[in-house]
Amino acid sequence: MSFDTHADQMPAQSPEQIPAGSSFDSLGLAPEIVRAITHTGYPSPTDVQARAVPLALTGQDLLVSSQTGSGKTAAFVWPALQRIIDARNDPEKRRAKGQVAGPRVLVLAPTRELAMQVSRAFTVYGHGVAGLRVAHVVGGVPYHAQLKALRGPLDVLIATPGRLLDLMGSGAAIVAQAEMLVLDEADRMLDMGFIDDITLIAKALPEKRQTLMFSATFAGNVGQLAKQLTRDPQRVSVDAHTDTHASIEQRLHWADSQHHKHAMLEQLLTDRGVDQALVFTSTQRDADDLAWKLGEIGHSVAALHGGMPQGRRNRVLQGLRQGQLRVLVATDVAARGIDVPTISHVINYGLPMKAEDYVHRIGRTGRAGRTGLAITLAERRDVGMIRRIERFTTQPIAIAVVAGFEPKMPTPTESRPAFGRGKPSFGGRGGHGPQGGFKGGYQGDRNGGDRHGGERQFGERSFNDRPVGDRPHGDRAPGGFGGGQGAFRDDSRSAGAPYERGHGGGAPRPARAFAGKPAFGPRRTPR
Repeated sequence: MSFDTHADQMPAQSPEQIPAGSSFDSLGLAPEIVRAITHTGYPSPTDVQARAVPLALTGQDLLVSSQTGSGKTAAFVWPALQRIIDARNDPEKRRAKGQVAGPRVLVLAPTRELAMQVSRAFTVYGHGVAGLRVAHVVGGVPYHAQLKALRGPLDVLIATPGRLLDLMGSGAAIVAQAEMLVLDEADRMLDMGFIDDITLIAKALPEKRQTLMFSATFAGNVGQLAKQLTRDPQRVSVDAHTDTHASIEQRLHWADSQHHKHAMLEQLLTDRGVDQALVFTSTQRDADDLAWKLGEIGHSVAALHGGMPQGRRNRVLQGLRQGQLRVLVATDVAARGIDVPTISHVINYGLPMKAEDYVHRIGRTGRAGRTGLAITLAERRDVGMIRRIERFTTQPIAIAVVAGFEPKMPTPTESRPAFGRGKPSFGGRGGHGPQGGFKGGYQGDRNGGDRHGGERQFGERSFNDRPVGDRPHGDRAPGGFGGGQGAFRDDSRSAGAPYERGHGGGAPRPARAFAGKPAFGPRRTPR
């Protein structure tokens, strides 16, 4: 019997018993938590909150699967805060003033961004909990501040597994008295190779604890890990990946080449309906290069990926939340944990490695009651992944065209399910955007090749064969934003053939000085 089958047979609270849309008072939370929730403006619990929170308050272990943007973070933050309040009111569990015994609640997250998002959630919802101490420890930042946070009394610790294991090994992190363990996005942590770290951390925790696991699936290795870490868990499954994303419109644009794909991206970003756009690439290098190119034609843009220093990543996310960035170019791992309601568009410039990552990507838009648009730009070589995504979601991605940039090659419809194709065109006339894009629209030959075939094409493959030192911005992320000229400038890069505005090919032009256009992040001496 597979673990998923066994999990589905576990007793679970049905939506009818605790209906979504009921008041927060019905969840059994302390008044100070309810006041903080109400203050955020949320009218009623979501499905996953209505089902998971009452079960978590009973002290039972939980296995919860819920789609991105469904409110799952609050579904474990609220019970964790309730546990802290209850412990303070229990004389047997009350700690002496100044006692350092490690956190009561330990949350493990796969990425730095997600860990910081969870930390902010504890701070917001725990606003009314007197003296609440929350800390997060993640990789990529200096140890000093984290060591200082771990020295004092601590209620909640949010951590990435690798950094926490390092701190436990040095004796700086004490987890022997944790009463609750939460694994957020457990499937992603296993994908990133954290299974051994998680197992070692769990062995250091008390055997009698409450464990809450949140994951897109509990099949395979995730299910085996759940068996090891939980005791008679309750199963809560809400909003499976096959459910329709009612607030997100999905479109598929077929491109003849990398040049064509970049032309469409430029045109899409000229649309005034784009409030903020999250553009996904397949690799860190692609994110850097694409962000630099978009910055060159005037977009307020920055890259975000795991190869960037944590301080720069923090500044990028702050710029996104404050509206200083209009376009963020990111990889899958770095984008985990981004919760910015003003992201109106998600654009898949590079396709994900796995079909389930597509669901996580598009879930970055259409949040907090808003609508969103998810656009996928695909070439013929991507047909297989498009089919896998559609099979995984059991939904078609409607084919559309960008006016003036229609593909010259036939649409790859062979073996495609009988899905509708009647979506309206997106955007206005080709080549008339404010950035001076592809004038006269896309021009390709009958074989889908680039008219400017003698020049280097722009795209996922165009820079991979070049040494790092020859890249437009050296070994650093562009990361700039503000003032309409956002890319980080590196005056040390070698001059080459000028990069033609609105053209996908050609070597990048030399850097220019922009008076009054501050670059994002400190300028460093080239290596």
